[in-house]
Amino acid sequence: MNPSCLFCKIAAGQAQANIVYQDELVTAFRDIHPVAPTHVLIVPNKHIQSVNQAELDDEHILGHLFTTARKIAEIDGISNGGYRAIVNTGVDGGQTVFHLHMHVIGGQRMQHPMG
Repeated sequence: MNPSCLFCKIAAGQAQANIVYQDELVTAFRDIHPVAPTHVLIVPNKHIQSVNQAELDDEHILGHLFTTARKIAEIDGISNGGYRAIVNTGVDGGQTVFHLHMHVIGGQRMQHPMG
């Protein structure tokens, strides 16, 4: 855990969040600035700064982000209609909190193109 990281604090139960799902590898909670009816962040419980800092030993966590995204979509009832699972990396990629996280966004038709 990184003691200065908000997402680490949320995963450890030291900061408040509307937690949707949690297990030994990840914590999922509602975004405080949602862009759609469903906007959930999934964070590894282990502090990984971004995709660029992920190691070979983290592959099981990275894969678990995707299976958790499916669970979140099922919980929110958006799995049949579709959703986005997004990971931003670095400043130019739109990452604003430097703890790897996946956005699960849905509940409405997504706009295209992105970028």
